[in-house]
Amino acid sequence: MLVLGAAAPALHAEKADRTKPMVVEADRPGTVDLQRQVVVFNGNVTISQGTMVIRAERVELREMADGYRAATAIGSAAKPASYRQKRDGVDETVEGAAERIEFDGRAETLRFVGNGAVRRLRGSTVADEIAGNLITWDARAEVFSVEGGAATPANPGGRVRAVLTPREAASAPPAPPTPLQPSRALGGERR
Repeated sequence: MLVLGAAAPALHAEKADRTKPMVVEADRPGTVDLQRQVVVFNGNVTISQGTMVIRAERVELREMADGYRAATAIGSAAKPASYRQKRDGVDETVEGAAERIEFDGRAETLRFVGNGAVRRLRGSTVADEIAGNLITWDARAEVFSVEGGAATPANPGGRVRAVLTPREAASAPPAPPTPLQPSRALGGERR
């Protein structure tokens, strides 16, 4: 298992998204059980809330008595579930895909299960990429962990992979030093 903490940047979701209405759309009929606080939709489901967008074949969303939400977005190997959300305060976006995506609002975790891949984009440029069979993003601790899995045609060794790009300022070479010149302001001639 690979754990990325201090090396990986903090990935806080856009705070304003929490106050926006959640919109759920699907191709097939769904259910909204107000008594049990459970929402289930099937068929090309899209959930959006502010900058957050989740797409999956099936989505199950539960609201707990304390107001926190838990959700499972189910896709497949051929058509994975996907997640995308802007980071708070910066021009960065986190996007990911897996056969199943599990969200736990109370624990502030997002799990990408089954052929997971997560990318952080700076503007529209990919900055960091993580791939593995299970990727867990613990937003509270600001840690990604990634585990390998069984060998697949796309990943015959079942290995995990992380590509981390340094910040632009850190990756730019330092400016060459300016050569020293004798001062003419002090006056006088050398003898």
